[in-house]
Amino acid sequence: MIDTSLKRKRAGGRVLFYLAAISIALVVCIPFFWMLITSLKSRGAVMSIPVEWVPKEPTLEAYKKLFSIPNFASSVFNSFYISIVCTAARLVCAAMAAYALTKLRFPGQGGLFKLYLTALMIPAQITFIPLFIVMTKLHLTNSLNAFLLLQFFNAFAIFMLRQNMMTINDAYMEAARIDGASHWRIFWNIMLPMCSGTLATLAILCFMDLWNDYLLPLVLLTDQGKYTLPILLSTLSGQYKNQYNLTMAGSLVSILPILLVYICAQRYFKEGLNVGGVKG
Repeated sequence: MIDTSLKRKRAGGRVLFYLAAISIALVVCIPFFWMLITSLKSRGAVMSIPVEWVPKEPTLEAYKKLFSIPNFASSVFNSFYISIVCTAARLVCAAMAAYALTKLRFPGQGGLFKLYLTALMIPAQITFIPLFIVMTKLHLTNSLNAFLLLQFFNAFAIFMLRQNMMTINDAYMEAARIDGASHWRIFWNIMLPMCSGTLATLAILCFMDLWNDYLLPLVLLTDQGKYTLPILLSTLSGQYKNQYNLTMAGSLVSILPILLVYICAQRYFKEGLNVGGVKG
């Protein structure tokens, strides 16, 4: 009888847990559902009262207008260019820095890492004015390639990879050195494959960060042909124009690349986060 009652309590607890989880998931999905149905409405139907939770006359008018915007294709290309190139560069630079901070021994190693950590405590927004002044004096504003230089180094990526590399036994390096392997070969053929989970996690986080970045491109880029997608979407609404269906269509399109990247690498995501916080 006791076992039966315990099983019933556990089963009831599981049912309540699943109901609560499903309820929370539905609440979280409401904004995405609203974004989808708004993008399928005409401009007049968006402001109709009562609210149409299911469009009476679904239309792709907003998407047609979105793809007909002159700089839309170039903004999508610019966002992909910056996100992909900077993500790859961030991972390489962060992996090399993490390798140096964990597997090489040099004076001031601990202090240098603490200096890196201080960068995590500084809000990025307060650096925009100094960066703009420096980039202006160097005549590097309004250039995608110059903008890329500011995105290569990331303290959080270095921290995550350092934590991962600290869990890797030095015996692998010693065995490789006995076989005559150089530091570059050890880094490329041993360390990087053993950090694949963390690298995949950082790739997702970096891609999301760069794809959604709005403030820094807004400060440095002035030519509309070099706008990224978030900046272009911000121009669709203003003080005297509010095209909500067009804005929601653009937001939905901007979410798709991030969703695809996460789906392709989700099996590495949890593993990378767990490994990155194992050792301090």
